[in-house]
Amino acid sequence: MSLLENLNWRHAVKAYDPAKKISEADLHTILEAARLAPTSSGLQPFRIIVVENQELKEKMVAGALNPEVMRDSSHVLVFAAWDSYSNEKIDKVYDHHTDVRDLPRGRFGSYTDKIKEMYGAQTPEQHFAHTARQTYIALGIALAQAAELKIDSTPAEGFNNQVVDEVLGLKELGLKSVSLLYLGYRDEANDWLSSMKKVRIPMEEFIIKK
Repeated sequence: MSLLENLNWRHAVKAYDPAKKISEADLHTILEAARLAPTSSGLQPFRIIVVENQELKEKMVAGALNPEVMRDSSHVLVFAAWDSYSNEKIDKVYDHHTDVRDLPRGRFGSYTDKIKEMYGAQTPEQHFAHTARQTYIALGIALAQAAELKIDSTPAEGFNNQVVDEVLGLKELGLKSVSLLYLGYRDEANDWLSSMKKVRIPMEEFIIKK
């Protein structure tokens, strides 16, 4: 199927079958697609926490807007962004870039000096606003990859970030949760949205040509 057919197939599932689990191979494919997503300056300033442990999910349910979806999904992916930029973080990423490409460390020093100066003039709040936005590119690609595999998904911002951060110990990792992606297989009998037509704004209204 084409990407457009896959995107027309998917919807934000409202009920999952807790007995159906995603294979490790399919989960890896979705995560690899997200890992390959583009990010500003190639810094990849976020991480994805994979939650499949039911006890952890039960603890996070306290902060969920749709608790049954979280509880019954096969996996919960937590997209968590760096809480701030630092020279050390930037150097670590670019040292990795040069090492992988067999280039001398510091090869991109003129560029990294510029972004260090730019971020150095900003507040941690501004840093997080930027790193958080980077996660949505990966989230979109993960959604598309899941659809290609015919794995159901539900993206979510409706949750208590503080609860999720505390349950997963994200503060100690220098991360803050941004969004969730529930993955699994729909419960046809209880997923009320699955039988409805997909609705989007008409193309002629959605696209504005100048």
